[in-house]
Amino acid sequence: MLHRLITAAGQTRSAKTVEVFGWLILLEGIFVLFVPNFSIAVLSIEPLMPQAVNYFRLVGLLVCGLGMLYIASGRLSAEGFVFASMLDRPLVPFAMAILWYLEVLPGALALIFSIQDFGSFLWTLSAWRAEHATHQNGGGAT
Repeated sequence: MLHRLITAAGQTRSAKTVEVFGWLILLEGIFVLFVPNFSIAVLSIEPLMPQAVNYFRLVGLLVCGLGMLYIASGRLSAEGFVFASMLDRPLVPFAMAILWYLEVLPGALALIFSIQDFGSFLWTLSAWRAEHATHQNGGGAT
């Protein structure tokens, strides 16, 4: 298993999209965790109180963990995880719209997360469909 994690042997195209998405959110989580004030400025969020900055860092830590989960699942071509991610990521724009409407998130931040998640969902879906079309056309069993 460790060898497969390191080499990504037999990784499918859809799993590669999940891995790349994982690297992206891991990088975002690292920025939030280690340079929260820079992240707040980039996201155009009003300056936070010191305790709120610590909670923001906690969010960064959780995002890092999620990124690692996506990376490992992608590198191991965990088909069930790839499929499950296609159920989750299209819901993000709806969640972001609700958070924006309730004035929990600024509109720009909600839009960025919506585009990122939904765009990566479309990329994964495209790769998934291409893989399964190949399998159905005699390329192997699903």
